[in-house]
Amino acid sequence: MTEIDMVRSAQGGDASALGLLLRTHEAGMRAVALAILGYGPDAEDAVQDAMMVALRRIGDLRDPDSAGAWLRTIVRNICRAFLRSRTPVTSPDVDQVPGPFPSPEEAVDDSALRDWVWHAIGELSEADRLVMLLRHFSHVNSYEQIAALCDLPVGTVRSRLSHARGKLASALQDTVDAAHADAGAYAASRRREASDAIDDAMRGHFDDVVYSMWLPDATVIAGGGVRLDGREAIIAGMAQDLDDGVRQRLLHVVASPDVLIWETEMLNPPDKPFHCPPNAVWLHKMQSGRVRKMKLFHPKPALALQEA
Repeated sequence: MTEIDMVRSAQGGDASALGLLLRTHEAGMRAVALAILGYGPDAEDAVQDAMMVALRRIGDLRDPDSAGAWLRTIVRNICRAFLRSRTPVTSPDVDQVPGPFPSPEEAVDDSALRDWVWHAIGELSEADRLVMLLRHFSHVNSYEQIAALCDLPVGTVRSRLSHARGKLASALQDTVDAAHADAGAYAASRRREASDAIDDAMRGHFDDVVYSMWLPDATVIAGGGVRLDGREAIIAGMAQDLDDGVRQRLLHVVASPDVLIWETEMLNPPDKPFHCPPNAVWLHKMQSGRVRKMKLFHPKPALALQEA
């Protein structure tokens, strides 16, 4: 298979062809990262992040002859963005490689690799899958934010991400022939469910939402690490927010069978503009399609998101 064949096959949805293409150019990608960042975990992160970008954006490569240069450009811009911000990012600042996608189903909706991506993520352990979803599919994507949300050291977040991305790279060949569920339909269904739930909650029917979605013994970790047991606790908390004039607007949803993430904007009343933080992240741990645990997290700085 020539390099042009690899690119065209990958753009047609052949995951093994993309895996072969990445393996062909991995040494050159790593050389770019090492030249800019030096030896260490940051260079390896840049290469792995570039592979994730390529996995999502292979369809944007217009000239199959320039695959190597395209991949090295992705690495170079990721490294430069890291040096500017001192925070690794998942998308380079170049025209031919668009930035982070706004939602899971939209991210790879035009690519035949979409269902493969979600199948492969589903094969990860729950711990690895959670940090991968946050890093590459949500707006809570800095190491520091992920660490705060998951109650983990930053180093553990980094190591789990490295392990998860390595597993995905191996899975490019291991799972290519497996049957994959329609990930777009699943994600769209979860987003509709989230939208309906928030709408119902804002109308004062949050108890209906909780009793339909939550297990009876579900737990909540609220702000400050306060643990609340049972569904009544979260219902009371939402009722208090509504009594205080606080409303929420759904911005973004990330969904997998055992992890469900809602990102919302908090709308404070005019007379209490700082009553609640500007954004909230609802991290749901699922069991048989219902919530078994939920952690409420307020990102810092506030998320700058578009409406879902």
